Amino acid sequence: MGSYLGIDEEPLLKAYIPESEFDEDTVKLALEKFNDQPVSTSFSYSIIPAQNWNKVWEDGFEPVNIDDLSIVAPFHDASYRKKRVIEIEPKMSFGTGHHQTTFLMCKAMNELDLANKKVLDMGTGTGILAINAEQLGATHILAVDVEPWSVENTIENCNRNQCNHITALLGDIDAVTEGEFNVILANINRNVLMSHMKAYSELLLPRGVLLLSGFFTTDIQDLEVHAAKVGLKRMKWYEKENWASIWFEKN
Repeated sequence: MGSYLGIDEEPLLKAYIPESEFDEDTVKLALEKFNDQPVSTSFSYSIIPAQNWNKVWEDGFEPVNIDDLSIVAPFHDASYRKKRVIEIEPKMSFGTGHHQTTFLMCKAMNELDLANKKVLDMGTGTGILAINAEQLGATHILAVDVEPWSVENTIENCNRNQCNHITALLGDIDAVTEGEFNVILANINRNVLMSHMKAYSELLLPRGVLLLSGFFTTDIQDLEVHAAKVGLKRMKWYEKENWASIWFEKN
């Protein structure tokens, strides 16, 4: 079968796949591999009726307010556009401010001095953190993502917010050929952050800031130990509903 999105809801696994790619026999064959394990397995499936997903998304997209920042969608009227505004149309990308990790990153960024700074945004998604960095004064921003649709979405959202200092780049950490960043933003996941930690440190200027999220509070110690090995010191951390963000500084 083709790729699908899986969501863990212990003790369940929910998965979504195009109807044309679903094969019941393949699922049964996969479950047979657990026959010699001390667990029982079963599955059921249903076909989701076609819907106007744009309308579903619009109906469920509430504006997000983070300190002085309002994150809105294109269809929100002036009554929602108070203070500083970022307008985001996420399409298939991650980053609207609704998830705890994006919220934490945006909130922590308000404490950074980004005026005239050089910023790297890894795993940019919708480009929301890069856009926020420009609004907070950064003048050289590189927004990187491994997904082509995220890079396209970032460019669209940058244009939507009249950004002039953001370059969107398709690729992973290896695609970043420039260095000497004042700030690196990375809202990805624990394993990727751990594997990239050495590269992040090498790309930062001395006293530069690495702001991470995409993990739980239970992961903080492991990330802190790993960061210390490459010259990064934890300065502070933030928490929202068991999700966490850490502020590191390069020695």
